[in-house]
Amino acid sequence: MSDQAVPFMPSRLDGSGTAEPFPVFGDFSVSDYRQGMQAVMDLLQHRLEGTTGPFSGILPGELAPLFSRVDLDCPLGNLEQALVEVDDLYLRDAVYFHHPRYLAHLNCPVTLPAVLAEAIQSGVNTAVETWDQSAGATLIEQALVDWTAKRIGLGEEADGVFTTGGTQSNLMAMLLARDHFCQRRWHHCTREQGLPPESSRLRIFASEMSHFSVQKAASLLGLGYQAVVPVQSDRYYRMDPQALEAAILRCKAEGDYPLAVVATAGTTDFGSIDPLPATSALCRAHDIWFHVDAAYGCGLLNSRRHRHSLDGIEQADSVTVDYHKSFFQPVSCSALLVRNRHHLSCVTWHADYLNPFCARQEGPPNLVDKSLQTTRRFDALKLWLTLRTVGADALGEAFDTVIQRARQAYLLLLSEPDIQVIHQPQLSTLVFRYQPAGVDDQTLNRINPAIRSDIMRSGKAMIAGTRVHDRQYLKFTLLNPQTGLADIRAIVELIKQYGGQQLVASQAHASQHAEPEVICE
Repeated sequence: MSDQAVPFMPSRLDGSGTAEPFPVFGDFSVSDYRQGMQAVMDLLQHRLEGTTGPFSGILPGELAPLFSRVDLDCPLGNLEQALVEVDDLYLRDAVYFHHPRYLAHLNCPVTLPAVLAEAIQSGVNTAVETWDQSAGATLIEQALVDWTAKRIGLGEEADGVFTTGGTQSNLMAMLLARDHFCQRRWHHCTREQGLPPESSRLRIFASEMSHFSVQKAASLLGLGYQAVVPVQSDRYYRMDPQALEAAILRCKAEGDYPLAVVATAGTTDFGSIDPLPATSALCRAHDIWFHVDAAYGCGLLNSRRHRHSLDGIEQADSVTVDYHKSFFQPVSCSALLVRNRHHLSCVTWHADYLNPFCARQEGPPNLVDKSLQTTRRFDALKLWLTLRTVGADALGEAFDTVIQRARQAYLLLLSEPDIQVIHQPQLSTLVFRYQPAGVDDQTLNRINPAIRSDIMRSGKAMIAGTRVHDRQYLKFTLLNPQTGLADIRAIVELIKQYGGQQLVASQAHASQHAEPEVICE
């Protein structure tokens, strides 16, 4: 950064001729904005060029004391000092998803056009709830909703809205399903009357591998966790259609009401895609709402090689799409799409000051009419600028690359005698564990989480962990097309190195605490 302090105070005068001290963004502060943005770019360049791993390895107890010295009631006075503090408290120890050895969670590197769009959006500060706050931003979001619905194949009556992420999208989908069912079955309007007495018998069916947001949605909607019926998966960790049908029939026999089926197109752990055509057929046969959680697998909508893996998604009543995963967008950038736009009306509330009913009659599109949120960021601009700059095909090729890399990693792990892989990847995740011959499960369940912690502490890489059938496993999540096979090999070597060290330590500990042998004479 420059040696000259950046005060970031505008020079515009108020009506009395006195300089305004508050740093507002506008035409009068463009010079300060340019200087500040340059300082930010210099800082980011310094950090990115100096990054040797995805993480510093710092522990919470090591970083937290730095915050005890911060007094938020005493401003630093200029941008330069504030950026130094941000560097110390955040950037130096941030987790960098763009690094090719970050293989932990479903966090993606982001496209440059999307980052630039963030700068535009945050500066203008558009709120997209109503036309009189957003104008063209409303039409951009609607165009992207229509584009996504067309890619899915939902039909002419489809619609949707941007959300904060898959959890909100799944919540909204279950809300629409619940209200639609209650109105159709009992002529009961939950918006006006609350939950009907029979609501405790509503049931949602989802794979045992589905995202926890399904249970959270059931809880928030007043149905309770017990409303979600876990359906057995097959050996490929996909929902078993026969098990699903049996669960639906059992539900009906017990006097309960099948409300919805949630099929997952890309489970968090295994990247497995539930059999969408078979699930759709069962939903039609039993007249059940069919929701597809494609938060992870939505990137296949852009793929020329793997789009067929989503066959059947076009039959869904609602679909969750997370652009901030396999569309390579910054968080947050997600959407819920529905086959029938009229179902979105259950979240509509007409406020006289914001979106009065007469405005609907006049025709200005107000996106708040179909959103759980009121104030919303213009997150659609990120995706818009990305599509208009690099195109959907480029996004699809990037996702194809990580799928291919996962398959290469699978073959690599199969060749390692001390590694057990428990599935073949359908998308870009791999679940496995360090498992030398002759080591018992209890010891392996201690060693594998420790391997993950050791790798994170080293700062050289980041991987994830999970539990399957009461066993601890490690996990690769590949969402970076820049991750090469050499990076994966290096991480495997780290796993074996730290695994070997943990095994030696575990054996030494067991030896020290072994019961002395008692010899009877």
